[in-house]
Amino acid sequence: MASTLGLFLEKNIPLSVTEVFSRQINSRSKVTLKVNQPGEVNLYLKIQPALPEQSFVIQDAAGGIIISGQDLSGLVAGLGKFLRTSAYACQEFSPSSWRGTSTPEKAVRGIYFATHFHNWYHMAPVEKIKDYIQDLALWGFNAINVWFDMHHYHGKEDPAAREMIARLRFLLQAARDTGMKPSFALLANEGYANSPVHLRAKDTGRSHFGVEICPSLPEGRLLILDQVRQECEFFSDLEPGFVWIWPYDQGGCSCHLCSPWGANAYLKISQEISRIIRKMLPSARIVLSTWLFDDQEWEGLAKAFIRKPEWVDYLMADSHTTYPEFLLKNPVPGKLPLLNFPEISMWGLSPWPGYGANPLPERFQALWDSVKHLVSGGFPYSEGIYEDINKVLYSQFYWSAEKKASATLREYIAFEFSPQVVEDVLAAIAIMEKNHRHRAITSRETSFTERIESEVTESALECLHLLSTAEKVLPGERREQWRWKILKIRATIDAELYRGKGKPTRLLEDCFDQLRQLFYAESADGSCRIPRFQV
Repeated sequence: MASTLGLFLEKNIPLSVTEVFSRQINSRSKVTLKVNQPGEVNLYLKIQPALPEQSFVIQDAAGGIIISGQDLSGLVAGLGKFLRTSAYACQEFSPSSWRGTSTPEKAVRGIYFATHFHNWYHMAPVEKIKDYIQDLALWGFNAINVWFDMHHYHGKEDPAAREMIARLRFLLQAARDTGMKPSFALLANEGYANSPVHLRAKDTGRSHFGVEICPSLPEGRLLILDQVRQECEFFSDLEPGFVWIWPYDQGGCSCHLCSPWGANAYLKISQEISRIIRKMLPSARIVLSTWLFDDQEWEGLAKAFIRKPEWVDYLMADSHTTYPEFLLKNPVPGKLPLLNFPEISMWGLSPWPGYGANPLPERFQALWDSVKHLVSGGFPYSEGIYEDINKVLYSQFYWSAEKKASATLREYIAFEFSPQVVEDVLAAIAIMEKNHRHRAITSRETSFTERIESEVTESALECLHLLSTAEKVLPGERREQWRWKILKIRATIDAELYRGKGKPTRLLEDCFDQLRQLFYAESADGSCRIPRFQV
């Protein structure tokens, strides 16, 4: 065990890496960290471009330990492995004994942050989100994607729009500082709140805000392309690594000229959008999404992409429930590299973040097993920090396709909580997943929750007992961090729902109050809100 740690960085490594490392060390131990000064243990950080792509190496050397990355992202991932396999005590630190080379199997290991409905990404202080981005980089994520959702705003000069653009830029810069690729999404026919009425698209029957633009109208097409140029300008200096073009939810047009959208007008306007992106953002790879495609659209896409299209780099596909059957039974259109878009936030809970943590290792292991041989990586869909465990599961699926969710959970629990509580917390998470069905019934007149429909069983009491037992041996600082709190709150809510059969209680409301504070959700709306009782 050591009480001082020396950290030495090559000149080409940004100081932001020191921040990433020191925050993790300081949150777990009182060890003194000395930057570019020797300690009892010395750690040397290097970039070695000759290593396998995005890989890292941890090795012994005279005077200390060397962590090398092929690039900055690989280096940060190596730091994460070192941190997770080290041991911590109050005043001391025992460095990891893990040595070797690790190379990711999937090249694209991204995460999508939804910044809407006053969720955590929308409302939390940006410095807290920056810290979280660094946490994800330590698990091997190498890209972050955001979306400037236009429909709220009256043009790019709307003060609220400018504020959101500044927020998104901050998040993308924070990602870039850790070696992650900043990226953004745009809808193929997006419109501002004040889009010209005569140019508006016809509702598709899917999610639609009524301000989308019909690209089959010449004036509408020009407006869409002009807005794309503006969006590229918003982020061009950040050198985006990926730009997504999106079809639905919201989006699309069902007029006779555009239908069937996904195999017709969507492809036509996306190709023109791609030309603009290629010119303005030459480092960006273009991702064409197939979200919510129906059978007709899949068949039309396959016919349109008999040969690999030059204007698309990746095809993205996934759904709210199971993976699209078309891709499980047919070749990928155009033989394009395929990305998934796992929905880790919404399944089984209403409202989504309303009950705390939502770990679903069995569900995501099964979904991953169905596509791991098909995809080159992906971007899980995230609404906030409550699905932190689910994100980490996918980070490791992407890094090592055969690594089991259970192994990742053990690593996560030991690092974020304590090696002493791994078995109890694993058992508790398994119970949570079996009890994962909650739905708040809200009064339209008062907007208060009247009751919660749930499928929790008596096992919820055992889940709470397991976490209460584990909590007694946790280091004090681990009990106070948000990851433990949202897990314990979830267990408390489940147990109380079982005892009270979903009726309002003071304990439930206290739990909901805590979640509102942790998730900055006081003004959250729609499915991002937290239930609120009149008790």
